[in-house]
Amino acid sequence: MHTNSEAEILKPQDWIFPVPIAYGPGRLAEIGKRCADMGLSNPLIVTDRGSYGLPFISELGSTLNAAGLRSDVFYDISPNPRDDEIGAGRVKFRDGGHDAIIAIGGGSAMDGGKAICMIANNNFDILDFNYQKPAPEISADQAFPILITIPTTAGTGAETEATAMVTDVSKGMKFCADHPDLRPALALLDPELTVGLPANLTAWTGADALTHAIEAYCVPGFNPLCDGMALEGLALISHWLPVVMREPQNVAARGGLLVGSCLAGIAFLQGLGHVHAISHMVGAEFDTQHGLTNAIILPTVLRFNLPGMEDKVKRMADAMGLDDPSVDAFITKIERILDELDIPKSLSDIGVPADCAARIAEKALLDSAAGTNPRRTSFDEMQKLVETAIEKAR
Repeated sequence: MHTNSEAEILKPQDWIFPVPIAYGPGRLAEIGKRCADMGLSNPLIVTDRGSYGLPFISELGSTLNAAGLRSDVFYDISPNPRDDEIGAGRVKFRDGGHDAIIAIGGGSAMDGGKAICMIANNNFDILDFNYQKPAPEISADQAFPILITIPTTAGTGAETEATAMVTDVSKGMKFCADHPDLRPALALLDPELTVGLPANLTAWTGADALTHAIEAYCVPGFNPLCDGMALEGLALISHWLPVVMREPQNVAARGGLLVGSCLAGIAFLQGLGHVHAISHMVGAEFDTQHGLTNAIILPTVLRFNLPGMEDKVKRMADAMGLDDPSVDAFITKIERILDELDIPKSLSDIGVPADCAARIAEKALLDSAAGTNPRRTSFDEMQKLVETAIEKAR
């Protein structure tokens, strides 16, 4: 398995697929000039409550100010963004006369910023953007504001697409908000922004990226672009995540992991699977950290999905440099990685009660990710998966 050298990974790069991407250490310093070059004057910075007050927020504001731009911050975003928070973000955007949104932070900040962008210049409700409904017609005078994404964790993978997971508070369910005309104008990947991430969040978000790559590659059908992204993402994540955990100040390792996360995020444009279907509903109801929830559920779903998928498992094993390409060996390797990351062994360990299994299963079957799981699943089977994840996932 080939891996890029640290010198190669530290070199700034500009990519244009699937959206303009500026990658490299220290590139947050460019954002003011880039915004000015786009003709912007007053972007709204959107982040989550956990990120507000961290150094990168003030650094971003200072960079914008140095380029002659005004800005403000909206940070009333939960770990699992709620529809009422998105509405409050629209009010903030309009009252401040903003002309763009810069989403910076982890997955919740990305989802929050993208969702606010969908409704900032129109009178639709975010619920109208549910992917299962016809896309709202956006007139020219209601055009979406410019959207810039800056991930500060190597896990979300949400920076190159416009879909957002939002909790419908009235139903206690997450839904996927989307519109085909909204795309980030720029994704800025600066690995220096991830260096200060605490060890537990590095592990949880890294495991999230690992899950994205595996689930995306297991989606059935012919999509060689996404499959290639998933496999390269898996190779980068599996190689660099252990290095990051041992050497948290290693910027090259952080960069390799961040790019792997980005590739895995592009790959899941073709869909995900039951790990996310269950995790979305657990997160909506119990406000659990998304990457951690995914990581706990992952082995349970792999044991259900992978038998009969030996060809795909072999290619994933090859990407990870494993000698034994069997299904059992692959799952064992994933479980060993999760052990090394100190991932709890059951959802009950993070406060999910056993009596919710049927309710979570029913909701999970309605999730967008369930529709692309490689194995069709009955309600009884889904309930058993949830019960196993709650009791003993590995």
